[in-house]
Amino acid sequence: MSILFLWIFVFIVSLAFLIKGSDYFIDSAEKIGVFFRIPSFIIGVSIVAFGTSLPELISSIFAVIKNSSEIVVGNVIGSNITNIFLIFGITAIIGKTITLTYDIAFVDLPLLVGSAFLFGFMIGDEFFSLYDALFSIAGIIIYIFYAVSNSRDSHKIIGKKGTKRELVTKKLAAKTWLILLMSVVVIYFSAKYTVDSIIRIAEMLKIGKEVIAASAVALGTSLPELVVSIVAIRKGESSIAVGNILGSNIFNTFAVMGIPALFGTINLPETMIDRGLPIMIVATVLFFLITQQKRITQWEGWFLLIFYLYFLGKIFNFM
Repeated sequence: MSILFLWIFVFIVSLAFLIKGSDYFIDSAEKIGVFFRIPSFIIGVSIVAFGTSLPELISSIFAVIKNSSEIVVGNVIGSNITNIFLIFGITAIIGKTITLTYDIAFVDLPLLVGSAFLFGFMIGDEFFSLYDALFSIAGIIIYIFYAVSNSRDSHKIIGKKGTKRELVTKKLAAKTWLILLMSVVVIYFSAKYTVDSIIRIAEMLKIGKEVIAASAVALGTSLPELVVSIVAIRKGESSIAVGNILGSNIFNTFAVMGIPALFGTINLPETMIDRGLPIMIVATVLFFLITQQKRITQWEGWFLLIFYLYFLGKIFNFM
């Protein structure tokens, strides 16, 4: 039993380092991009799309390399469900009544719903091929180009703390390169031990690795989205809070599923296809219905939290 607690401790610490290492990596990469005069709208899109989903992506790549690829689909489904039911739910409760000023119904929401249904078609036959992976990568490229075109109009970047700001070119300090290098090392080892601990804990508790990925890992890696959304709501930037969740889910569905498939075959456990996937589709449709009205209430937030508890009960086979 003491060994189990040791691996749980390793899991918590390595996941925390993975999230923090990703945070430092994105900060230093942003500064380097500014120094080399990369257009601000391109930096903004890449940071927002790549930043909050980096822990899921790196841990998924390691999972494939370590022949535990069922963690990948658990990461994707669990993170998308957690983002909508838990993160979006808490955001709505804290915000009480959220009014969206940016119209996401024309392109953003259809892209989100489309990505979820395409993902469902890809894994519905219980096989995720290289052909599917290339389609997923094509999907994220299309989304990034769309986001770049949108950002070009405003020439602004959405900061990770939930504020809009202009990027100013400054002198690049040597420590920026050092932080970038060190963060890569931290991400590498923390991702390795995160996956190792998931494998060991799953073996000891005799539960699927995908279940741990869809619950504990998804919760941990969704904390950056929670912080961004809460700060954005408190600053009156409700569209940033909603857009952060929307963009993160699209990136998860396409990139976190597609890129790791280039490193090996992805196994699709029955638990995620039969129980997780339908709930993810429902979550996406609910997000569409709630946000297209441009007004989200506190009661809708509580309703989403009930769905999240139902999801946990379903994947842990309590229901």
